Amino acid sequence: MATVNNNNKVHVFDSEEALSVSLAKYTADLSELFTQQKGSFTVVVSGGSLIKSLRKLVEAPYADSINWSKWHMFWVDERVVPKDHPDSNYLLAFDAFLSKVPIPPENVHAIDDTLSAEAAAEDYESRIKHLIHNGIINTSETTGFPKFDVMLLGMGPDGHVASLFPGHPLLEEKTKWVTFIKESPKPPPERITFTFPVINSSANVALVVAGASKAHPVHVALGNGHNPQHLPVQMVAPEGQLKWFLDKDAASKL
Repeated sequence: MATVNNNNKVHVFDSEEALSVSLAKYTADLSELFTQQKGSFTVVVSGGSLIKSLRKLVEAPYADSINWSKWHMFWVDERVVPKDHPDSNYLLAFDAFLSKVPIPPENVHAIDDTLSAEAAAEDYESRIKHLIHNGIINTSETTGFPKFDVMLLGMGPDGHVASLFPGHPLLEEKTKWVTFIKESPKPPPERITFTFPVINSSANVALVVAGASKAHPVHVALGNGHNPQHLPVQMVAPEGQLKWFLDKDAASKL
């Protein structure tokens, strides 16, 4: 492993396997910290390759050391499809992760896939407000937005995070916690997504990026690369801690 910068926030690994091991330790350490501090651990995940990178969490020594009963899991974005649909981020997470650890089903907060995209976003925001009222989720003293303990985010080759795409008006959403998109440039077209005010109110954010196809947006975000338009990943600036987990291919242009 090599660290790119001096403030210990950007880590480059020789392989995706090594990245996954370090990500598991990072998540397990945060789980222990927040479980001890407040009796729960709120984890937000994206889909795609990020879920694959979480696979080491279900293995020893991490799986046995985590108090899974205290976990509450959320999705930073979700495709508005049935939960058994191949495009579902919930299904991806269930097959690779949730089916292998004893998180209580009531602590797995998936969207209501029977609703429209707009209604599903409103319902998800309402459920987050309910969990804040019950003391499961904190709120930011600075912004008043929900303050999740950790967000584990992937990034697309175009620099998008969650379902916030380059040049889209949702990048400028300032008031909603959860919103929807019906014309996603990446299929399927209908999705719900957390907004940047919520992402950036997080106590911790990990950007997990692997593969040579991601090297350009990594270079733009962390190096001196240039892009015709501002990339969504450049807008990730949490009030808490931000860490990058990169494999050597994603970091190849730094």
